Amino acid sequence: MTQELSALRTELAAAFRLAAHFGFNEGICNHFSAVVPGDSERYLINSYGHHWTEIGPDQLLMIDGDGNVLEGDGEVEASARFVHVSAHRANPRHACVLHTHMPYATSLTLLEDGKLEMAHQTACKFYGRTLYQDHFGGVVLNEEEGDRVAAAAKQSTDTDIVFLAHHGVVVGGPTVAHAFDDLYYLERACKQQVLAQSTGGKLKLLPDDVVRATSGQMGQQFDVMARAHFDALMRLV
Repeated sequence: MTQELSALRTELAAAFRLAAHFGFNEGICNHFSAVVPGDSERYLINSYGHHWTEIGPDQLLMIDGDGNVLEGDGEVEASARFVHVSAHRANPRHACVLHTHMPYATSLTLLEDGKLEMAHQTACKFYGRTLYQDHFGGVVLNEEEGDRVAAAAKQSTDTDIVFLAHHGVVVGGPTVAHAFDDLYYLERACKQQVLAQSTGGKLKLLPDDVVRATSGQMGQQFDVMARAHFDALMRLV
């Protein structure tokens, strides 16, 4: 195993354990994946049946684009294969793809016209990077449905977060650190909004110019902050 692949396995395994630590997981469902460096189409993904708290580097499968297991013991869940292979193919810049049903982000997918509003500075991190699918096609158990889920992000090179109606969210990034940083702050932003709306009061939205300026400020620091944040989180697990 190359040092680069070993480090990737370690980071992706840490992302699973951290997601469980923060309550982003749902049973043994949902899945994370990462592109294996190289010329051939290969991905690291979780083996079906493991709770996220017990996933380590050795519990990750290496699969090809057809879902065949190349390394590791176990099987890849059908929905995991179709969601992730389609997502990576649709957006090659997303070397890591995270799919969860985390509570607060998912709650917005259950609302009529539900979306993340620009009412807090954390939400500004996702300005112009988020899309919403308003159709639920059932569990993703075939390539066609996987492609449909991925299609929304494929249409926009700025999209890194997709809210799936009645389902959950998909977050993509160029590294595990980037993707997990977005996953963490997305749930925080959604939680802040849900708590504010639960008071019955009306959200006080930020002016568009302030949102754009704040988003720009955050974008300038994203690489450094995401790496530092994920390094700090990895020390927890």
